[in-house]
Amino acid sequence: MSSVLEKVNEPADLKNLAKGDLNQLSEDVRALIIDTVSKTGGHLASNLGTVELTIALLRVFSPPADKILFDVSHQAYTYKILTGRKDRFATLRQYGGISGFLSRKESPYDAFGAGHSGTALSAALGMAAARDEKGGHEHIVAVVGDASLACGVSFEALNNVEASAKRLIVILNDNEMSISANVGAVSRYLGELLANPRYNRWKHSIEGVIKRLSGQSNTLRRIYYRLEESIKNLFLKSVMFEEFGFRYIGPIDGHDIPRLVAALEIARDDAVPVLLHVSTQKGRGYEYAEKCPESWHGIGSFDIESGLTTAPSGAPSYSQIFGSTLERLAARDPSIVAITAAMQSGTGLSSFAARFPTRFHDVGISEEHAVVFAAGLATQGMSPVFAVYSTFSQRAMDYILHDVCLQNLPVVICLDRAGIVGDDGPTHHGIFDLAMMRSFPNLTMMQPADGAELANMLYSALLWKRPVVIRYPRGACPGYVASEQLEEIPRGRAHVLRAGWEIQIWALGDMLPLAIATADRLVIKGYSVGVVNGRFAAPLDTDMILFQSRLARAFVTIENGVASGGFGSGIAETLLDEGYQGRVIRNGWPVEFVPQGAPSILMGKYGLTPDAIADRVVNALAG
Repeated sequence: MSSVLEKVNEPADLKNLAKGDLNQLSEDVRALIIDTVSKTGGHLASNLGTVELTIALLRVFSPPADKILFDVSHQAYTYKILTGRKDRFATLRQYGGISGFLSRKESPYDAFGAGHSGTALSAALGMAAARDEKGGHEHIVAVVGDASLACGVSFEALNNVEASAKRLIVILNDNEMSISANVGAVSRYLGELLANPRYNRWKHSIEGVIKRLSGQSNTLRRIYYRLEESIKNLFLKSVMFEEFGFRYIGPIDGHDIPRLVAALEIARDDAVPVLLHVSTQKGRGYEYAEKCPESWHGIGSFDIESGLTTAPSGAPSYSQIFGSTLERLAARDPSIVAITAAMQSGTGLSSFAARFPTRFHDVGISEEHAVVFAAGLATQGMSPVFAVYSTFSQRAMDYILHDVCLQNLPVVICLDRAGIVGDDGPTHHGIFDLAMMRSFPNLTMMQPADGAELANMLYSALLWKRPVVIRYPRGACPGYVASEQLEEIPRGRAHVLRAGWEIQIWALGDMLPLAIATADRLVIKGYSVGVVNGRFAAPLDTDMILFQSRLARAFVTIENGVASGGFGSGIAETLLDEGYQGRVIRNGWPVEFVPQGAPSILMGKYGLTPDAIADRVVNALAG
């Protein structure tokens, strides 16, 4: 039998399919997603959960005229496949291929790009307000996850709905999971909506009504939903969303295409904002992802039959070393508290959470709150450590400055995935944190060269009782052996790895191997080259910099961050202030959004290789 998916090259083709083909289409799409992600890696569980929902959306609405936004957009693979990117789907997350997220540059069907949670509702509201102002008639649909709904920005948007838009459709995709299990009052509230036994008995008793009415007039289907809404309000204390100006429909099985289509048609034809609450299963259709959706949220390449990952393993990651070290320190110090923003597993804190449940706080997708929450803990003598991906910390910059640094509070912020992260691309590269925070008063900012140095930095940061940021990259630490005795690192002191006088190469963290390889190239060319592990971006080791500047013809800096405003800029400023006459050659990422791709490919493209850097140094000294 030929695949139904072969018939669909754009959304208009989907509208022409027979109703009986839609379930087969969902199976075809799932098979393509599983096969592709098994090779490329990607966000699997979240995308498998939204196949039927996306088919129903494209059956009812007509993008790009109608605007469909996916919050975060790591559940939008089906949307990509059905909006003209089926033939390029094999290039998912590869250099030069299609993005793992929605991107306005990639397709006119992508109404709004996103890689962080909580933005869809605000953006959709802005689009709806613009439509109303211009007298348009297009539909604006935002697909928002239950975890994203708990974001502060989502609540700000909810508060603004009545005042800003006449018509808006929000699909609340409730799968009871973000990346880690959802926490908090909103999650409990949604659970009550889904689990109320009397309400569900009533729903079950008339479950077939909507299917029987699917071919009937809109008037009959409106009567059904009004009846459902009336009965629902008898059983549930209140429907929070109606207080924000929405008409609430649901909960509805998010894998039942006929019911989804019927409900979406009602929402489409309504004259007021509508929130459609759908219940989906994360990982649906792939046994391993269904059983453990958290592990299969973001996955590398894997064998479909066995579910085993094919990527090499063995050496611990920076995240794991951070988590095990913090757990070890917490066993000695009862004041240590760990905080995460829906990233318990990703930041290496699962074991800590199990061992110290009362000292572990998952605040949900609320990075701003996490920082101020940590500041509050610190005022009461606790030692909070907030673990967060660098890209997500960007949301909390004001709170780090205003609530932690201004009050000089002992909060330790550990930035996981700092620097280039590879295939997730520009929304997830953590290359801006150094430039953003290096100038914050009272803040110590450092980066380890290896796992052992990370452990010692964490130990030191907790001793100093001041604001500290530790950044470290994604990936493994080969050769790491946990030391029985942790050592305090002198604050603001760099470490000389190789002595030399003519050229000084200062590198930060994971760029040290590149620095050493570059030094080797320059030594072959006859230069005396020193290599320094900078360790600190703030405060810099100005004494060592100025001592070396007496003889050095050039300072070369290398960092896994944007070259402008970061570690290298700090060294250049220090030398400039002292009247240094030599050359300063900064190496890092350009001030642009670096595309997706394997780090080795990106470093080659942007000249972060030993030969390219050595050539720049030689040319600068010859000029």
